[in-house]
Amino acid sequence: MAHYRNGVYVAFNGMGTTDPTKSDMKYYGLLQSWYKSKSIEFTFSDSHKKTYSVADTSTIITLKSRLLERFKKSKVLFLIVTENASINRGLLNWEIEKAVKNFGLPIIVCYPKYTKIKWPSFHKNKWPLKLKEFIENEEVKTIHIPFKKDLITEAITSFSVHRPPSYTTGVFKDSIYEKYGIE
Repeated sequence: MAHYRNGVYVAFNGMGTTDPTKSDMKYYGLLQSWYKSKSIEFTFSDSHKKTYSVADTSTIITLKSRLLERFKKSKVLFLIVTENASINRGLLNWEIEKAVKNFGLPIIVCYPKYTKIKWPSFHKNKWPLKLKEFIENEEVKTIHIPFKKDLITEAITSFSVHRPPSYTTGVFKDSIYEKYGIE
């Protein structure tokens, strides 16, 4: 059965906690808030809402099974990379590997606390191990952007499994930044 792949699969460093204030989960929560807000224009088809929820007490097998279902419905992996990044965070590396190897998803690598991303390699010490490996081996198409609502929307609407970026480590051109008033 074919799946309609329009979802955005969001991955981040959960840092071993379910408390969003103590992990990068807060950025995922912000995406959800923008989407729910009636005063903010933000389109976001959340792959995590396309399957049953997973309880904190679920087994790793159940969790991975549910995540694979979400990947089937996804057009892109949206990876949040912060100073909290851990290059060897097990489940995050598993998610990246499955997204790329099993589902051919391009990756939007998003960095909070930056206004512009011009040199992705400047951030490679924060990349999860699998992302770094796939980029170095040219096995994935990526675009690297700051965590800015308009740029996120631009990336989500411009890139997908059907229209991946044409480069291994791309960035937006200055004209895209200028379009949204980012100097």
